[in-house]
Amino acid sequence: MQYTQQAAAVTAEVNKAVQGKQQTVNTIWMAMLAGGHVLIEDIPGVGKTTLALAFARALDLKESRVQFTPDVLPSDLVGFSVYQKETGKFVYHAGAVMCNLFLGDEINRTSSRTQSALLEVMEEGTVTVDGVTRPVPAPFTVIATQNPIGAAGTQMLPQSQLDRFMVCAVMGYPDEEAELAILAGQSKGRLLDRVHPVAGQADLLAMQQEVSTVFVHELMYRYIVALAQASRKDPRLAVGLSPRATLALTSMTRAAAYLAGRDFVAPQDVTAVFDAVARHRLVLNDQARAGGETVDSVMQDLLRTVPRPRPEKADRHGR
Repeated sequence: MQYTQQAAAVTAEVNKAVQGKQQTVNTIWMAMLAGGHVLIEDIPGVGKTTLALAFARALDLKESRVQFTPDVLPSDLVGFSVYQKETGKFVYHAGAVMCNLFLGDEINRTSSRTQSALLEVMEEGTVTVDGVTRPVPAPFTVIATQNPIGAAGTQMLPQSQLDRFMVCAVMGYPDEEAELAILAGQSKGRLLDRVHPVAGQADLLAMQQEVSTVFVHELMYRYIVALAQASRKDPRLAVGLSPRATLALTSMTRAAAYLAGRDFVAPQDVTAVFDAVARHRLVLNDQARAGGETVDSVMQDLLRTVPRPRPEKADRHGR
């Protein structure tokens, strides 16, 4: 794999601005390498926006940011056409999504119509304005954030739209040492100023191509499908993993193997990314919620009860 060292350099740069969140950084980077989109769900002030901007800077991507509010319109995202009297033609004015990395802050605070416009772009990779379809630039990643607390003025994403995000990352509070490092670093200037480009758009596209070639043995496909089937049959869940989720899980395992320096997916790659892929897709039923169950406990039970393939059977030779 030609670009694995460069991929590792990207995470090293991002970590300069985001202290003590290696797992979250890796999750987002794997989703980008897999060509997916990211939902970051956490309380305000833990560095969600800084993390997204750090990736844009490390990869030298054209980024665009929208702070979602109820008055943000779909045309703010996809663009609009304006009639030019001089030429007698309509001229397209690009919206915010015409970039490489789109950061949507607090996506749950905008209207369902605007949410749908963004999620259509995520699914299709194009925008359609006045009957004309235009592709968004490549590479293209959406990193959306939402706060799980404070229901006033929010429009929560329905399950069908949550499923469009490849992963859901949770940052959490930093530990004591990481928070001390944040304070010490901030006194020496903005943390983002430490991040420098170590790759470009063409490099990211090349990395994504390399990730897509990582080998997945039939046993690993069967393991992923078995996890999905178990989630659908679990009596505690009202909604299990969709076929789109199994595709996302497979793509993420390829990216995990790639960052680990392997050209094949191993069982530990599945377990490493399962939580991030499944967390926002699984829905507890009323009885399970009343009984004190959590999605996290269900995910751990699935990983514990579904038999894992033997690691030595996962490579290209299936030894």
